[in-house]
Amino acid sequence: MPTIGLIGLLVAFAGVAVSVVCLIAGAVLSRKKPGGVGETLTWGGHIAVLLSMVGLTVCCGILVYCFMTGDTSIEYVVRYHSDSASELAWLYKLSGLWAGREGSLLFWAWLIAVFNSVVAVRNMKRGRKLDSMALLVSQLVLAAFVGVLLFSESNMPFTATAAKYFDGSGNLRGEAALWGMNTLLEHWAMAIHPPTLFVGYAGLTIPFAYAIAAIIVNDSSKEWVVRSQRYTLFSWLFLGVGIGLGAVWAYVVLGWGGYWGWDPVENASLLSWIVGVALIHSFTVYRQRGAFKRWSVMCACLTFAFVIVGTFISRSGLVQSVHAFEGDPVSLALFGVLIGASILAGIVGLIVRWKSFGPSDSGVDDVENMLSKDAAYYFNNVIMVVFAVLLAYLTVSSALPSQLPFGGQTVSAGTYNAIARPLGVIYLAILAVCPLLSWGRTEGKQFWKRARIPGICAIVLFAVLLFYFITYLLPSYDAILAAGGTEAEGLLEQGPSWYYNGVAVVGLLVASLLFFNSLFMLGRAIRGYQKGHGGNVLAAGWGMLVNRASTFGGFIAHLGMAVILVGLIGSSMYVTEKTGYVKYDAESDTASEPFVIQDFELRYTGNSIEPQANDDDIMYTVNFDVYKNGEFVGAVSPTVQFVQSTQQQKLVASVISFPTEDLFVVYRGVNEDGDFSMDVRVNPLISEVWIGFGLLMAGILVATLGRRGAKRKLSEGEEDKIELAEKGVDRVKEDVEKLGEDAVEDVVDNAGAVENAAEEIL
Repeated sequence: MPTIGLIGLLVAFAGVAVSVVCLIAGAVLSRKKPGGVGETLTWGGHIAVLLSMVGLTVCCGILVYCFMTGDTSIEYVVRYHSDSASELAWLYKLSGLWAGREGSLLFWAWLIAVFNSVVAVRNMKRGRKLDSMALLVSQLVLAAFVGVLLFSESNMPFTATAAKYFDGSGNLRGEAALWGMNTLLEHWAMAIHPPTLFVGYAGLTIPFAYAIAAIIVNDSSKEWVVRSQRYTLFSWLFLGVGIGLGAVWAYVVLGWGGYWGWDPVENASLLSWIVGVALIHSFTVYRQRGAFKRWSVMCACLTFAFVIVGTFISRSGLVQSVHAFEGDPVSLALFGVLIGASILAGIVGLIVRWKSFGPSDSGVDDVENMLSKDAAYYFNNVIMVVFAVLLAYLTVSSALPSQLPFGGQTVSAGTYNAIARPLGVIYLAILAVCPLLSWGRTEGKQFWKRARIPGICAIVLFAVLLFYFITYLLPSYDAILAAGGTEAEGLLEQGPSWYYNGVAVVGLLVASLLFFNSLFMLGRAIRGYQKGHGGNVLAAGWGMLVNRASTFGGFIAHLGMAVILVGLIGSSMYVTEKTGYVKYDAESDTASEPFVIQDFELRYTGNSIEPQANDDDIMYTVNFDVYKNGEFVGAVSPTVQFVQSTQQQKLVASVISFPTEDLFVVYRGVNEDGDFSMDVRVNPLISEVWIGFGLLMAGILVATLGRRGAKRKLSEGEEDKIELAEKGVDRVKEDVEKLGEDAVEDVVDNAGAVENAAEEIL
């Protein structure tokens, strides 16, 4: 098996090398003489892209086969195999592919090859110069990954297991007999979490490649944005899903009751997602207004760079984390070079093409007025990029010289919260107001007409949330301070009470505004589309999803952000925690008194010790009936999973979810007297975090699935006419904004109907 895997890597590297040579030679020869040999070489480069993908597919297949069958001929498989006896044992075996450094690099490289193959297949017949150049850039990135896998001994996934690790019967012995997957990783969410992240990481190579390609071919039109936007949304979707799955795993498995602790590797995954927000919004302005051209190019480069920064953090050994891979100097150098090269390519490229990617003749890149969509999008980008840079700096601060701010210090979660909470509220406030603004300049009467109805509804929702805050959240906060101890000190470290609670109240107001502004703008967009179909909802339904997916998906995503904000305020700022012991009498198998927290009461009903089928794991479980205000509401069975061979334990929490709160119960074992050690939390509004996250992902999915162009290929004459029409539409939009408030809505709706009809004709 090691030999076959090595052959697969060699084939993949050969395919990458051939593709790069052919694409470069094809571009040079086609420039001198269109068609002929240059076109043939370019086509050959596309075929070689597919060859590299096939080679990497074989490599991944070999590892998967070994994990599934228990083949121990490859050392990587021995180190990361799972011997779980649960129903999901097959999933844990499969996840061995990406559980370690070598396998995760191989899996990442394979995903890049898959994305490149999609680009190659779509461009093989057309032979567009922009696409071919983007493919070249992306293949160069893949060359770095495959090269490190093939030529670095520490990253080679197909190293044969040494003979010293086997006894005479072929069984593992010594330290190798203790190797295997960390039991903390044996959870469905953690098994899926890394591959979804890697899909996002790999996919974000494509917009970076198209941005550099646009600079190389000197094409500042929106073509590169249109070609790469779907890849961007798809990748950002998977990146978000991966972060969410990681939060689920942290909430249930690590036993601390939270889902985000500002761990360095958690931060690393968030960096590219944050800059991706700026990239997606820059693309929107680029497509609609022909503006933010330089912003978009640089955001594409920064997004890719932060993907590598995140990986650099998790693999460098600079910071300590339960999630981090073992450090490796070779991959460290690789990622360092990629970070520098991607940022340098964007900066140098923009300097060279500064005029080409500057503002259009209409000057729409300039922010004429602070009360405009232009300004809102601009500040959206600034906040996201600044926050990402600051977050990256604080994450690696412990490894920086002490002369620098925070140098040599490990930044606490409270410090991150103190920065992220007000900044997040300000960002979402901009997001809430943006749809109500106009391009260029917003007239007061027009803004009021758009804002008054959603504003009134938002005030009603805010009043409801404020009532909940005053009657439930604030008393919980006061009770924690009154009890004193480390929890009270932790709260006071994050600011005085008036500031801490003030941020929460303002956040609830912003969430209310964002929710109803997004909801009403979504309704208006749907109504405008239906008007173009004579009010026929059924006839308009599919067309709305396809032709207006980007708009609808954006508003759905914003709805999700509003719900998430409410959940974050409750579940991260007003958590009640109680740790203690339940006194246990082993002879009678009874507990002398229940465990009480807030209005919940946990009454002991029994315990069990169950050896697992793998003869290694033992499950220690305690059972409680739960009563709220004297009424039975369910049962919890928190568990400690103990692995005898490694002496490692995993805390498996038991959770009862209610509409407005979670009861989170962790069992930590017994003390010297045999009493049960318990850690119980009440997490307010945490369900809203999961619901809002689902809405956010649904919105991105809708935007990703929408159509980006016409159904058939257009002639040059038709393309020229469409370009003229687009310029005319831009002028009409500017004129419309100058009309009286009563005429605006009808004109916009009628224009939408005309545009929809044109799209259907095309």
